[in-house]
Amino acid sequence: MSGDARAPAYLEDTVSGFLRRSVCDIVGQLARHSEFGAEQTQCDAWCVEVELLQQALRGVVGHLFLEFVVPRLGSRIDAVLVAGAAVVTIEFKVGASGFLRADQDQVWDYALDLKNFHRGSHDADIFPLLVATEAVDADSTWESPYEDGVRPPRRIGGAQLGDALRDAVNAAHGPHVDGAPWARHPYQPTPTIVQAARALYARHSVSEISRSDASARNLSETAEAIEAVIDRSRRDGRKALVLVTGVPGAGKTLVGLNVATRHRRSVEQDPAHAVFLSGNGPLVTVLREALTRDELQRLRERGVKFRRGDVAQQVKPFIQNVHHFRDEGLRSRVEPPADHVVVFDEAQRAWDRSKTARFMKSRKKINDFTQSEPEFQLSYMNRHGDWAVAVCLVGGGQEIHDGEAGIETWVDAVHDGFPEWDVYASPRLTDSEYGEGRALDALRRLDRVVWDERLHLAVSMRSFRAERLSGFVKALLDLDADAARRVFVELRDRYPLVVTRDLDAARRWIRRQARGTERYGLVASSQAERLKPHAIDVRAKIDPVHWFLGPREDTRSSFYLEDAATEFQVQGLELDWVCVTWDADLRLVRGEWNFRKFHGSRWKQVHKVEHRRYLCNAYRVLLTRARQGMAVFVPRGDPADPTRRPEFYDGTFDYLVSLGLPELGV
Repeated sequence: MSGDARAPAYLEDTVSGFLRRSVCDIVGQLARHSEFGAEQTQCDAWCVEVELLQQALRGVVGHLFLEFVVPRLGSRIDAVLVAGAAVVTIEFKVGASGFLRADQDQVWDYALDLKNFHRGSHDADIFPLLVATEAVDADSTWESPYEDGVRPPRRIGGAQLGDALRDAVNAAHGPHVDGAPWARHPYQPTPTIVQAARALYARHSVSEISRSDASARNLSETAEAIEAVIDRSRRDGRKALVLVTGVPGAGKTLVGLNVATRHRRSVEQDPAHAVFLSGNGPLVTVLREALTRDELQRLRERGVKFRRGDVAQQVKPFIQNVHHFRDEGLRSRVEPPADHVVVFDEAQRAWDRSKTARFMKSRKKINDFTQSEPEFQLSYMNRHGDWAVAVCLVGGGQEIHDGEAGIETWVDAVHDGFPEWDVYASPRLTDSEYGEGRALDALRRLDRVVWDERLHLAVSMRSFRAERLSGFVKALLDLDADAARRVFVELRDRYPLVVTRDLDAARRWIRRQARGTERYGLVASSQAERLKPHAIDVRAKIDPVHWFLGPREDTRSSFYLEDAATEFQVQGLELDWVCVTWDADLRLVRGEWNFRKFHGSRWKQVHKVEHRRYLCNAYRVLLTRARQGMAVFVPRGDPADPTRRPEFYDGTFDYLVSLGLPELGV
């Protein structure tokens, strides 16, 4: 049976059908499906793989897929065997005589991706297999599975392939997996923001890389709602402000990137040309570098000659720093931007009038600047004589720095300066995370408001294991202990979360949890200045590109668990596993949060309400970075050190334990 238009693989067949076919016929079909055409070296490798499989599969009953597509990872698995209750993912390294760590991680990633995101594989036993065809030394058995039913990769030579496949079928437990229906089950990924940006830039749609199950908000609905506003505004010659809200990790940035990629052709080619803007420097830097590396890899695979600088220049206009966009508007007070559609990421962090005026005076030598950042950005877009759309992506409880105005400032800008603009918003702006309803009150003063539930993303996608994580963190920080305990009961079975007073134990736990290329790292509040006795200095700057993208052997990468990233460096990005280090800047004293800032040689009380909110939100950001699980380290303190007394930390630790978090090592 050949793969049809819907098939997820270059070739799909029963094992018996595969054994009846000639090697030339099979390789020919694989070559015909290859996106850029198959070179002779690839065809030769396929010949070796097919011959090995035809020898190894004699006597096996099941279904076989060659070049099985993995959408989230943007790659293909060499072969997948579905037989009995087993799903075996096979990665061939033709001509290799040894096993590289990167190859083991690759086949492990394939197995984990199927387990986590392919509905047909959720309940299956999965066996990742790495075949170095010329290897002599080999693993003799399969290791015991993890709790989710995924085995560690087994490493074999070509001669051991048959034994390994039969062992997998015999070792698998659970219901029989029918190969043909298994392949047609939906693939429901929750990509990291880096993976999502790569996929969208490569012309995938948001629906292809997002979950589609009923438990998560369909991002396609939000994307379609925004596209409808763009089409309507362009058709009717209107200007519009679109407010997209959502819990941490719900996919707001993903929606914004989708808008930008759909309209990233030149202005001449697409009048609705869009740009994605962010004031988050690390996010912009990391995404640009990731997209550049990805584009370089695609060009290499196609044999296209290129210069790295030219590729980087092509990526640069797609994601820009919001302050550079603002500066362009300052160069002329009459020229409109080149873009009719502008996406403002983390729009709640835009500067208020006071901070904008200080910046303009000190850095731009403009003494009479009176607009907030939202006012100026909208006035810049308002220079278009025909139409314009500003899409604001708004995170609840994400303001973490002085001068960040909140979403109501955008609404005030429309009310005070641009009453003719249409505003599209979700009615979900009453929560404390959105300023106790101030934004909603501001919206009610406007005449041209369209309420649309689709513009709110209520379910976190960052943690595909635990959609309720953001709710748990909110209840924790709100000191709603009963609500936090209730949510944690639902959370704990799928999302490992532990607390400890031993940082080394936390590091060991994190390393044990991570499999394949799953990324992990240390995070800390930017005010956590008394973690230095634990070799954590938040004043030491990290390079976000090395920290987020560096390989395991790079001492600058997050993998080393040495350099802690702060809320400013991780906001908008994520890791698979996180160790949150909790200092005495936010401490629980007699049932209430106590807010402190270290100055000189002692902790000082934080009195300003907005600064307290920033500190609380810093921990909200840190506690919502992990997709798969988290360890929280709370120091024991030191009675001999007046800056680290045990009572500064004990209340916080006891509170976390009281919510149900298991203590590591106890």
